[in-house]
Amino acid sequence: MKKGIIIYRSKYGATKKYVDWLKEMTDFDCVEASKVLVDDVANYEMIVLCGGIYASGIAGLSVLKKNIGRWKQKKIAIFCVGASPYDENAFEEIKKHNLKDDLKGIPVFYGRGAWDEAKMTWKDRTLCKILQKSIAKKDPSTYEPWMQALMCAVGQTCDWTDKKYLLPLMEYLQG
Repeated sequence: MKKGIIIYRSKYGATKKYVDWLKEMTDFDCVEASKVLVDDVANYEMIVLCGGIYASGIAGLSVLKKNIGRWKQKKIAIFCVGASPYDENAFEEIKKHNLKDDLKGIPVFYGRGAWDEAKMTWKDRTLCKILQKSIAKKDPSTYEPWMQALMCAVGQTCDWTDKKYLLPLMEYLQG
């Protein structure tokens, strides 16, 4: 049996960057979520799902949801990537929103991603601008960490990816 596989969905490249680093660190095979062959995953001991966070959802999670019944006996972890700095309360909400029923209890790890409005789709850029306008009406002293990060990123190109974010996941995989 093969050691592990990384299933991922990367929209703008930050998640793929983490996937490439994780592949180097583990020598796991990688496959895009849209190309997963469910029966092939049976040949692996471990599964790591990597996906960006968009509107509180984790990209690629649907593959895990559809197949968790077949993969329950595997060691599974989720690594999600977001533009905001880590915030315990926000992260707990992401987990509560995404990990229901058979997905409860799967360990979830977080890595900070990147921000580049020029790479965004028109729809994503427009939604972000609407959100920024809404937040701008608030008192900055009341901003949550993600709001502060969003307002600071306006018009910027930022890359916060860092291999250090993979270390807790690596500890889990080696344990």
